[in-house]
Amino acid sequence: MAARGRVTVNADLAKERKNANFDVETLTNFIYGGVAATERRRYLQDVAINDPVLENNKAWACMSREEQYETALRKHLHMAKRIEEMKLTEERDMFYYTETGANHENSPIGVHSSMFLPTLRKQGTEDQKRRYLPLAEKLEIIGTYAQTELGHGTFIRGLETTATYDPKSREFVLQSPTLTSMKYWPGHLGKTVNFCILMAQLYTSGKCYGMHTFLVPLRDLNTHQSLPGVELGDIGPKFGYGSNDNGYLILNNVRIPRENMLMRYSKVLEDGTYVKPPNAKISYGTMTLIRVRIVANVSRCLAQACVIAVRYSAVRRQTEVSPGGPEAQIIDYQTQQHKLFPAVAMAYAFYFTGSEIYRIYNRINSNVEQGKLDQIGDLHGLTAGLKAFSSSNCCTSIEVCRLACGGHGYSHASGIPKIYVDAIPNSTYEGENTVLYLQTARYLLKCFTKVQMGEKLPGFVSYLGTDLTVKSTLKSDVSLESLVLAYEHRAARMVKAAATNIQSLVKEGLSQQQAWNKTTQQFVWATMAHCHAYVVKTFSTKVITSNLDDETRKVMVAVCKLYAVNGILENLGDFIQDGFLSSGQVDTVTRKLTYLLDEIRPNAVALVDAFDYPDKALDSCLGRYDGDVYQALYDYAKASPLNKKDVLDSFHTYLSPVKGKVDKSFSAKL
Repeated sequence: MAARGRVTVNADLAKERKNANFDVETLTNFIYGGVAATERRRYLQDVAINDPVLENNKAWACMSREEQYETALRKHLHMAKRIEEMKLTEERDMFYYTETGANHENSPIGVHSSMFLPTLRKQGTEDQKRRYLPLAEKLEIIGTYAQTELGHGTFIRGLETTATYDPKSREFVLQSPTLTSMKYWPGHLGKTVNFCILMAQLYTSGKCYGMHTFLVPLRDLNTHQSLPGVELGDIGPKFGYGSNDNGYLILNNVRIPRENMLMRYSKVLEDGTYVKPPNAKISYGTMTLIRVRIVANVSRCLAQACVIAVRYSAVRRQTEVSPGGPEAQIIDYQTQQHKLFPAVAMAYAFYFTGSEIYRIYNRINSNVEQGKLDQIGDLHGLTAGLKAFSSSNCCTSIEVCRLACGGHGYSHASGIPKIYVDAIPNSTYEGENTVLYLQTARYLLKCFTKVQMGEKLPGFVSYLGTDLTVKSTLKSDVSLESLVLAYEHRAARMVKAAATNIQSLVKEGLSQQQAWNKTTQQFVWATMAHCHAYVVKTFSTKVITSNLDDETRKVMVAVCKLYAVNGILENLGDFIQDGFLSSGQVDTVTRKLTYLLDEIRPNAVALVDAFDYPDKALDSCLGRYDGDVYQALYDYAKASPLNKKDVLDSFHTYLSPVKGKVDKSFSAKL
């Protein structure tokens, strides 16, 4: 359980936990992969909770940006040292430890771990790895991934930074030729790193060969001064991420050795001859990995917001249900349930989806390491859309959770603003969401063309061959199987409609690109439907194939159905456009929604408890395990820096001269 030791719990919360009809511990073990995995997670959480070095001196929201940066740097460097001391090598173990030690306090060396090191490992030659990895793993070299520019982000082919090979000196000359070519936004580039992996247009023998990666020193390893020809700095305050020095970089005729091009796949020989890679998309492996991680990470953000909002809704009482009666728990209002329960279901859906695509990524990546590159395109088509779909939907639902907490949700005391500003950048970094939807759309268009030619498709798009004349068999029980079929029918119809529209426009005389440009919004909708179908099927399969006990399985089936049923009602036009669902079946789905809200109600607190987040990780007055919300809010208010003085200096400087002097006798009467 998320509470460590014995605590006195708010009576309403205690009642909620007592009335749950499944075992929370069983579900927690199901989420995290078994008893041993849960115990391991809790051990690492407790290590972080009990470490005095990881305590914040004051509330995160009350720190200046510089204080947030220095606090995060201190904590994350300490955790990096402890990870080495504890010999943690599993990515999952390291995440559980750091998540608890500095939750939503983004690491100033995070990109070093998440992008710089993986890229070096995957794209560096054996010699490059022997030379640089030991230094990077010990943080003697700290790097970032410098891709995004002031003028270009997701459109990688449009990046302007150049790396021109000089065969006489056997060096690359790096240049930022325009204002818009400066690297802009890379994490930790401003003040922290001393190296970067640079994405630049490769020029050799008078020809441009497109984007390639280069290992570039930026600062002196001893003095940390920027090197000649290198201008870099912080880009200033942002919506969130105060602990990160996102930076800019301008390169002016910076020379690096030929060996600093990452040449595991593509190469430039000493004489300038270019050797192309076996697959042009292989250099995007790090971006794919980050997109895979994003699906799981945004689901965790949503899960934590749900823990806070659901627990608070059980504690908060508001308005008499009957005159003279007690105020009701707001979780008893159906409108509150409709805000929160689908959000809880979504958190579960994306968590299991994130786990599944991470498994797929590891399998395909293992094949890539063995030289089998045939599934790279499939992986890209899967992850690009899911990254966009998960981040858009989870961030919207986090905001719903905040609103469900009423006015207190607006306060940093709730913990939700801290979660939100950590989650929301996922919609635009590592690929802007609309652009990523369209990348998956191009993949779906190719798949649809293959279907027309009778070719076999990978499993997750095999539904595109569905017979669209078949109508839904959905009945009063609203089975998971009927819901999966509904989503796959919807997606198949929408992909076909978009693809057919392109074909029609081409027949009318438009070029393929012109036809595409006139169909992009239709394809975005189709891609959303495709991603939605994948999530519903993945969640359903996870529940159906589980070895859960009957009580826990029943609850998870209800949660899965709620996610799917709510999605149908939110996108009803898509499901009835071709008559797939009849009006009677729509009535059935609507009734099922209200039934599911009632079914989940007794288990709502237990469902969020199962996520097993300790109070330190949540950092919320509203989401405390013990439910002592109002005392926590009072304590938080008292700790405000503005309360250090009863009368602020600004009173004497600004207010007092305006007021003039008040008659003493009048003041005494007050």
